[in-house]
Amino acid sequence: MVYRYATFIKAINLTVDYIMLNISMFIAYLIIDKPQSWNTDSKYLSVVLVFNLVWLLSTNLTGLYERVLNRDSIRTYQSFFKTYLVFVSLICFAILAIIGPQTYLISRLYLLYSLLLFGLLVGIWKLVFLAIRKSKRNLLMDSRTIIIVGSGRIGQDIFEYFEHYKHSGYKVLGFFDDKASRVADIGLYLGSIDDCISYVLENKVDEIFCALPVSQSDKIEQLMLDADKHLIRFKIIPEYYINSKKRAMFVQNFDHIPVISVRPEPLESILNRTIKRLFDILFSLFIIIFIISWLFPILAILIKLQSPGPVFFVQKRSGKNNIPFKCYKFRSMRLNTDADKKQAVKGDSRITPIGAFIRRTSLDEFPQFFNVLIGNMSVVGPRPHMLSHTEEYSQLIDKFMVRHFLKPGITGWAQTNGLRGETKSTDHILQRVEADVWYLENWSFLLDLKIIFLTFWNVIKGDDGAF
Repeated sequence: MVYRYATFIKAINLTVDYIMLNISMFIAYLIIDKPQSWNTDSKYLSVVLVFNLVWLLSTNLTGLYERVLNRDSIRTYQSFFKTYLVFVSLICFAILAIIGPQTYLISRLYLLYSLLLFGLLVGIWKLVFLAIRKSKRNLLMDSRTIIIVGSGRIGQDIFEYFEHYKHSGYKVLGFFDDKASRVADIGLYLGSIDDCISYVLENKVDEIFCALPVSQSDKIEQLMLDADKHLIRFKIIPEYYINSKKRAMFVQNFDHIPVISVRPEPLESILNRTIKRLFDILFSLFIIIFIISWLFPILAILIKLQSPGPVFFVQKRSGKNNIPFKCYKFRSMRLNTDADKKQAVKGDSRITPIGAFIRRTSLDEFPQFFNVLIGNMSVVGPRPHMLSHTEEYSQLIDKFMVRHFLKPGITGWAQTNGLRGETKSTDHILQRVEADVWYLENWSFLLDLKIIFLTFWNVIKGDDGAF
């Protein structure tokens, strides 16, 4: 989309956020100190400076104010939440850990109130901004007329895109191509490639979209030079791209060489990986200390009573980058020779009575929190497969190995969408893989929290795939 006020709206967002930050600090001051006059205590001035500078640092780290007009509502809130977490972490680290609140003669209660108020006020402001943006989108857009040079597959694809997304702000006048027969609608054929520049000048066209193949590089370069001479914006569409509406590619520049990445990977960012790993450690420690510590002896006794053998079932499974690791589970089956080859099926005679219960409630997975703490698993991610299944499925499904770019998880997007249990067909495996790849491309901290919540909800209401 083309927006005429993008920089101005970005400045408005930044300004309002800073106003909300300082209002939050002032309200917290009124609540905690209950001043008798309106003269602000000078001890707070340095705190105000620290808060404002840390917010500036946090927004720059996360890119909060980038693409404020075309980032969708969910992404806007995800970006704000990520920035807010970074901000709170830096404030706590700077004031509580390094400087100490007593240096400024302020209380921890003041910090708590000001941070909570700030999060609430900015959260409400973002909601108001999104509502205004939705209602005034047409006023914010800058309409432009364009022509497309080249009417092959690439040219037709970009034309269909603009026809489908009328709100994009671009109006296609037609095609220029040396073969008129390529343009199905004769009314859209404007002439040969050599006629392009003269038409653009006569009709005051704003931009040229070039969809010619690399084999016509001489014509592309000449068109580019002519467009520059006459102050016409010139855009080139790459000859090769993946024809998939589900995949969002992006371009990186290595000096003058554009490189297309076939999928976004949010967890390639060291900040995102740090957030995910920190959450994994804290969440797994909580589960181990407050749940597994008392659950383990109870289940250990019941497992031992119902069948001889170890309490834990340890199996090598495929991890990140397809590196095998030892995956831990509470043993739910009698000892058997098929454990590393055969999946559990409904009514499996190998499953003990207590095993059926812990599988149905997912309690058998709890020892994997030790895997999370060690670092070879994550709380949320693609479920790890047996090594034999990885080898088998990788031959059946083209994108199967892509899921191994991530650490495997105790739960995942596929599992919360009903794709768990026995894999009865290739189509079922394909659906799981598609869900795992979608998670890889769309990861966010909020998505992880959503998956964890849905996992607990599925355990409470019951899941037909759990047996």
